[in-house]
Amino acid sequence: MNVGQVIREKRLAKNMTQQELADRVQITQSMLCQIERGSKIPTILLAWEIAKVLDFELNDYVSEKS
Repeated sequence: MNVGQVIREKRLAKNMTQQELADRVQITQSMLCQIERGSKIPTILLAWEIAKVLDFELNDYVSEKS
């Protein structure tokens, strides 16, 4: 599972739309869609902001992949 898939899964678990999450982290809905599809990779700072909004730790994802 890539980072975009994790973000999508966590967002849906929070019953949040792409637009709502995009607004909270100050990016466009289009950019978030591209991240979730895996065609764009978020910066570390953006990934951290998204994780903060969705209440998950990036470290948890990284340790799962190791």
